[in-house]
Amino acid sequence: MADGANPNPTSTPRQKAVPDWLNSPIWSAPAPTPRHRSPPRAPSPPPPPPPKPQHDPTPPPPRQPARRDGASSDSDSDSGGGDEGAATSSRTHLVAEFKAALERKVVDLAELRRLACQGVPDDPAVRPVVWKLLLGYLPMDHALWAYELEKKRSQYSAFKDELLVNPSEVTRRMEMTISKRKEHNSEGTGFLPRAEIVQDEHPLSLGKTSVWNQHFQIDRDVKRTHPEMQFFNGGSSDALSNQESLKRILTIFAKLNPGIRYVQGMNEVLAPLYYVFKNDPDQSNSASAESDAFFCFVEVLSGFRDNFCKQLDNSVVGIRSTISKLSQLLKRHDEELWRHLEAVTKVNPQFYAFRWITLLLTQEFKFRDCTHLWDALLGDPEGPQATLLRICCAMLILVRRRLLAGDFTANLKLLQNYPPTNIDHLLHIANKLRGLVPC
Repeated sequence: MADGANPNPTSTPRQKAVPDWLNSPIWSAPAPTPRHRSPPRAPSPPPPPPPKPQHDPTPPPPRQPARRDGASSDSDSDSGGGDEGAATSSRTHLVAEFKAALERKVVDLAELRRLACQGVPDDPAVRPVVWKLLLGYLPMDHALWAYELEKKRSQYSAFKDELLVNPSEVTRRMEMTISKRKEHNSEGTGFLPRAEIVQDEHPLSLGKTSVWNQHFQIDRDVKRTHPEMQFFNGGSSDALSNQESLKRILTIFAKLNPGIRYVQGMNEVLAPLYYVFKNDPDQSNSASAESDAFFCFVEVLSGFRDNFCKQLDNSVVGIRSTISKLSQLLKRHDEELWRHLEAVTKVNPQFYAFRWITLLLTQEFKFRDCTHLWDALLGDPEGPQATLLRICCAMLILVRRRLLAGDFTANLKLLQNYPPTNIDHLLHIANKLRGLVPC
């Protein structure tokens, strides 16, 4: 039985830091059969050796049913046709709520945030509009949408014309300029002119500011983006076209932001935005997915840009400070787990949280689960930074039993390869951490 079921008067102060809800029997008792659907993926945390349970500890039934990849757990056959019908009815109702909110002359942002935190339905006509509104790319006034979209898309077209110059062309232009200067200076000397290319513009330069190095790095990373998805790496003309769009977006961003430029992993942050917008059933929006994704990508990174700036790594706004905030959040909500990880097993949070935070969890979960997480990241009124840290803290708490039983090697392996998790339940736990101060 969980500790919270029978309070021990001799508990140490450290154990008192664990909130009662964390010690609920749901962490050790078998989960009840869900009323709508079974979670599609096995949970953590069972004690090692971890048996693979059929259900996650189940919170109140999520409002968004059957939203994952179509996979189901073994217990789905026990749920009966009534649950399936209820799931369909719930999904239909949720889609109707969103469409009603989006059809208003002036969208109520507070209402849209409330709905988004419950989960945006996997309707390709809904999520693109919701994300654009939440990121401020579309104004709340419906009448201004056409004007703003035309203005932003024209601006992106201008960026492409101005900034997308092949590195070979850059080098050629420099050679011509230098050659003309040399010819002028060497007239009458008998020496042939010899072009001199500065180090950062040489094709073999490894300098971070080199246009060639940036070009090769972006090209390499884009080709590695979600290799399991036909959309990005299927070898088809569409997949190749999508890769080219990602390259252009990242190249333009790097040139417009010389203080940050391109940093490895930005392609993973861009991918969900471009995928969602490209799959918009509205052909005019789908055709402009590249420009829309660019501006929304800029907006997403605006809340996390300091995490990508190496010069700020050790500052109060850099990535190390952000990781430290996660550590303090875990200590605040579960001091026993915090002490075991950082004091007993010596697992530095930088070993796992650096990737979680800088890539916004895009590498820890299936792609469609990631879009569900992003609904909460973009919609939560507390802002994406605070919401991301709460989700990361919830990820640790969800596997606390395995972490408390593990040593350095086992815990590091677990956190660097996070196990399949019910995303609805993860967000449910993250929501419990909102403003919660343990006794």
